[in-house]
Amino acid sequence: MAHFPLRAMNTSMRCALAFAAACVPPGVHAHVLTAAERSAPPVLRWTFEPWVVALLVVSLGLYAAGYRRLRARSRRGRGIRTRQLCAFVAGWLALVAALNSPLDALSAALFSAHMVQHELMMIVAAPLLVLGRPLAVWLWAFPPAARHAIAAAVRTPVLNGLWRALCAPTVAWLLHAAALWAWHMPRFFEAALASAGIHTLQHTSFLLSALLFWWVVFGEGARRDQSGYAMLSLFTTMVHTGALGALLTLAPGLWYPAYIEPTTALGFDPLQDQQLGGLVMWVPGGLAYLIAALLTGARWLMHRAPVTLMPNTLAARRDTTS
Repeated sequence: MAHFPLRAMNTSMRCALAFAAACVPPGVHAHVLTAAERSAPPVLRWTFEPWVVALLVVSLGLYAAGYRRLRARSRRGRGIRTRQLCAFVAGWLALVAALNSPLDALSAALFSAHMVQHELMMIVAAPLLVLGRPLAVWLWAFPPAARHAIAAAVRTPVLNGLWRALCAPTVAWLLHAAALWAWHMPRFFEAALASAGIHTLQHTSFLLSALLFWWVVFGEGARRDQSGYAMLSLFTTMVHTGALGALLTLAPGLWYPAYIEPTTALGFDPLQDQQLGGLVMWVPGGLAYLIAALLTGARWLMHRAPVTLMPNTLAARRDTTS
């Protein structure tokens, strides 16, 4: 057990070779495998889940239409909107890589690939999508009448109150933490591996809770009075996700027996694969939260109003008399 990082690194190189050999032609989405399919090596290919592809295409189309309308409406703020566009497109591409690339097929056989998929959604795609400010841009994709109707509906007391409750720093933090810890419990994780519906629920809860979490950090947390909450949320999330990754890495036995057959069929050791998956959550995941916390702290310090030191009245009088 003392040499698990080295073994995990060797496993990562073998995983990279297996991923590089992935086929490119499209196929039917096959993340959840039957018992017979688990005993054979998976066919790596770009997956195609119609409703996932449809949502991705619609989200990108609405953003492009809204961005074009906003750009034509005014020249002011074009630099900011361009940076937001780049952030949204990068986050969108990260979602495509997580949900439709050969990584999705490989994650059915390797726990480590599954962890990479989850981290892509939660610490790459989610913050970039939030920085893209899609809600306002999507709204401008609609005609004026529809735009006003949607805005009026969103401003209703019920929806407005629900949004404020979900975006409270404590609530967003708790929802994200609960999703992470609950879905990594062996019973729930293996249920997601065995059922396409439960697996969809797992990924949806990961992505939505991550979007709320990063909205508190980069959305509401962008205000000076919320920066302290944002940094606290990031540091505490780094701690508890690191603890979960450490538990997976240092566990003496397998947490998810469903991976034994497909991982062995690829020639990998299931325990080493679990250790590598834990390291993915522990090190790169923790580093992402740390970097975000440092950037938030730097932004907070740079935007603080300078403190003006008022001279002592007595000292001023002495200077005057002298």
